Amino acid sequence: MTNDQQTTTQAFMAALQAAESSGDVSGLLALHAPDVTLRNLTQQTWEGEAGARAFWETYLGNFEEIRSEFTHSHEAGGLGVMEWTASGRLRGGHPVEYRGVSLIELAGGKVSAFRTYYDSAAFVVAPA
Repeated sequence: MTNDQQTTTQAFMAALQAAESSGDVSGLLALHAPDVTLRNLTQQTWEGEAGARAFWETYLGNFEEIRSEFTHSHEAGGLGVMEWTASGRLRGGHPVEYRGVSLIELAGGKVSAFRTYYDSAAFVVAPA
């Protein structure tokens, strides 16, 4: 691979950051396969194009602002791994910063599965 060719994982990271700054998930969704599955720390699984849109719009809806900074990433054998720190403000203005790891399974240059694991305690806001 030449330096000017971007991996799907690199494209995913850039598209996520673009969605976070603009609120528009269309570029991110374009990287997902039609039968994609998405999971976070809940027991729910989101499936397909409508599920992917709901997943990412719900994610962005949790925040007044959010920015993911990727500290490590690697793609090999149909798997992309991303380690990151996200910081911003929750809806209501409470500052938030948390770390996590996301995995993407790749097929045909598209994300066929997305899984993310993160410090959910960062979302607990103590009563005033």
